[in-house]
Amino acid sequence: MRTFELTSAVMLPRPPGDVFPFFADAGNLERLTPPWLRFEVLTPGPIEMRRSAAIDYRLRLRGVPVRWRSEITAWEPPFRFVDEQRRGPYRLWIHEHRFEERAGHTLARDHVRYAVPGGRVVDCLLVRPDLERVFEYRRAVLRRIFGPADHFDQFSRDR
Repeated sequence: MRTFELTSAVMLPRPPGDVFPFFADAGNLERLTPPWLRFEVLTPGPIEMRRSAAIDYRLRLRGVPVRWRSEITAWEPPFRFVDEQRRGPYRLWIHEHRFEERAGHTLARDHVRYAVPGGRVVDCLLVRPDLERVFEYRRAVLRRIFGPADHFDQFSRDR
């Protein structure tokens, strides 16, 4: 199975202890997801975020309705957590969220390792462009919520 990687980062002008609680609230996933995905958390709240917590979602990928279940496989507040797809559109989806202290600011970094049916062709034509738009949207929302830092954004196409 061919895997791909994507990394996105944004600097936020608050320490990790102030930023992490926003991510610890699964309800905020809807705020961080672009409206064109019509994303909805199905698991009744409040959701206790912890290792082994499972969260169900519904969204639309290119207009196709999709159900998704993720499990929190690492929970290390206020610096890191990992969610992994247990049911959904990907063959593999492992999403690591890191929150690094940088002189009173937080470098919020997303690293995703994933695999898609159809491999490289499907990734290049459909999946990668969509994921880049989703993470671009996410960085913009986080800057609106927490305020801009020294406009540090990082986006890499690890393959």
